[in-house]
Amino acid sequence: MVEAYCVKCKQKREMKDVKEVTMKNGKKARTGACPVCGTKMFRIGG
Repeated sequence: MVEAYCVKCKQKREMKDVKEVTMKNGKKARTGACPVCGTKMFRIGG
């Protein structure tokens, strides 16, 4: 699992429904949702 910061909960949590994406500049990132509140989460890095 991938850990990211949830802005709404103000805590680091493990993302659910993780998808790997490529940003416009070519760098890899991962996007998902917070398991508690459902807010979108984003983590830069491969």
